Amino acid sequence: MYVEWKRLQRAGLQQLQETYTRSYRDSRLLRFYSSDVVPGMLQTPGYAAAILSRFADRASSPDDLERAVAQRMRSAEPMYEGNHRIVCLVEESVLRHRIAEPAVMADQLARLLSIKALPRVSLGIIPFTTQRTIWPVESFHVVDDHLVEVELVTTRVRVISPPEVGEYLETFGELQEFAVYGREAGALIASAIDALG
Repeated sequence: MYVEWKRLQRAGLQQLQETYTRSYRDSRLLRFYSSDVVPGMLQTPGYAAAILSRFADRASSPDDLERAVAQRMRSAEPMYEGNHRIVCLVEESVLRHRIAEPAVMADQLARLLSIKALPRVSLGIIPFTTQRTIWPVESFHVVDDHLVEVELVTTRVRVISPPEVGEYLETFGELQEFAVYGREAGALIASAIDALG
């Protein structure tokens, strides 16, 4: 299902964020892979505002940035309640992209350090230096084993065809093999914080 952002944003950014919150709340297993930004569920308010403000500036939707950020913060609830499992993979470049001012970036990176200790969450980081057989791909997330969502510049693509979902799950599994976790992941995050100066 190929849905243009302009159509999705007409009702406002908050309503668009609610679609993610509902999907996450109704899931048992969420898998996130990101090659560009910190996944929405893991974002701080400042980081989320920096990202969503770009869409607010370009969209013809109502000016509801604050409500959209608050809704995005609610999407993190599965990390703390219910019977959810969240597996996140991010490329090391995600830690280094200066999406917002240094103080906001430092806060976001500190949040990743705290999130990696949550019992429901597995946070893996794929280091720059890893020898790999698969390159960074488009960011995507998988809801349980039946839905993949991919965000492109102009659209959100929802993949529900079992063979295609299976390919994303296979790709996710391959990418997991290159990730580091625990202390090694923490060291990469700490290094990115230090690089902010």
